[in-house]
Amino acid sequence: MANDLPVITGITESELSNFLKEHGQSSFRQKQILDWVWRKRVQTFDEMTNLSPALRSLLAENFRFYQPEVIELTGLKGGTRKFLTKMEDGNLVESVIIPAARAEDGEQSSRITLCVSSQVGCAFGCKFCASGLLGLTRNLTTAEMIGQILSAEKIANHRIDNLVFMGMGEPLANGKNLFPALDIITAHMGLGIGARHITISTSGFVPGIKQLIDYPKQIQFAISLHGASNKVRNEIMPVNTKWPLEELVPALQEWVDAGKQKPTLEYILIKDVNDSPKDCQDLISIARKLNAKVNLIPYNTVKGLQWTRPSEEHCKQFCKTINYARIQVTMRYEKGHDINAACGQLRLRKEQGI
Repeated sequence: MANDLPVITGITESELSNFLKEHGQSSFRQKQILDWVWRKRVQTFDEMTNLSPALRSLLAENFRFYQPEVIELTGLKGGTRKFLTKMEDGNLVESVIIPAARAEDGEQSSRITLCVSSQVGCAFGCKFCASGLLGLTRNLTTAEMIGQILSAEKIANHRIDNLVFMGMGEPLANGKNLFPALDIITAHMGLGIGARHITISTSGFVPGIKQLIDYPKQIQFAISLHGASNKVRNEIMPVNTKWPLEELVPALQEWVDAGKQKPTLEYILIKDVNDSPKDCQDLISIARKLNAKVNLIPYNTVKGLQWTRPSEEHCKQFCKTINYARIQVTMRYEKGHDINAACGQLRLRKEQGI
């Protein structure tokens, strides 16, 4: 069946090279094919007019073009847009297009960041997150991850400049499909996005961190920490019961020791859960040990969950305390509180018919 064929946009350069060799094709054909796929963005093999009819037929017999359907697009003042994509099997994933603001005047710049999902749902069940409320359905394929980027470029009518794998799912639990996607994203004859403009986020999946350390390109790395003690992380992040801080922090230290990019500690501030002075000092201690940046995110309310956001004054004081400790820290208010922007909310609403 045609639907069983691999999608050409999910094929790496090395996979295409091996395919052409196996079928006795000249090596220069690879560059021609990639040029049609990634520069000219054709949608059929018949459009590849500098290839022989026999080669076009060979490609059509072994690969296909497919772009997941965008079924809902929601916007917000300031340019942030979230879209819901329907996969061939009917499963839904969401992605967020985030325009950058110029630091000097706060106006929108031309740079665009895309928040990408790596799984349908999530198995890690963080207690404050909408993505895990429906559990994990399956991993996304390489082509489905790439498809989100291609859809975003069409919606924005602009090249995607930065990627953050911080959408639905745990990226490092889907390494089988994530790493080929990174190869395609960073390839010159692919999407051509620089490795330093890509951030992979993990909730603390230690085996995946070790895999990422071995990945040769200088990817940015973020840890969804959200609690700087085992007590807090056990309460809100079940992953910590399997890989507690005693295992997570040394794995992060391996990342630092390998000469990788400075890690970022993502920390959602939740009222009366992880926002006490002791929580702040615990966070400072970990950040100092790893020479890490800290990104504070006041909690974005999720319908059906008990957690609430601390006051703005309290959040600012938490941030100041970290800054006084000479730790690089930023405060990021989630864009889109009024468009179900917290991770997984748009899909959850659609699945539940709300």
